[in-house]
Amino acid sequence: MRPLIALVDDEESVRRALARMLSASQFDVEVFASGQEFLDSLRTRVPDCAILDYRMPGLTGRDVQRQLSQEQIRLPIIVVTAHDHPALREQCLADGAVAYLAKPLQRERLVDLINDAIRLRSAS
Repeated sequence: MRPLIALVDDEESVRRALARMLSASQFDVEVFASGQEFLDSLRTRVPDCAILDYRMPGLTGRDVQRQLSQEQIRLPIIVVTAHDHPALREQCLADGAVAYLAKPLQRERLVDLINDAIRLRSAS
């Protein structure tokens, strides 16, 4: 069974490109246009890893990350952003993200981080 990756990004072109890339890398991918849409989906299915865009209308990736923590839903989170800033990186990692990446994303790096995060989650 292929790992399920939740991809949360408000930009349709980014969702489409990343979903194709991840599917080609042997992951099942479920896409969400908003943080709230993703949180609502957790009632029926929790993914193996989530990729959250930092800047989205409504709930940001960091807001989603905090909500998951408050509800004690533990899953590896990779935060991605087009607006990289060291303070944001530190905050997201301090809040428990396994990685923080600036767009454009490098396929190999992202796939390695996802695989590492899933392995660590399985081992704990």
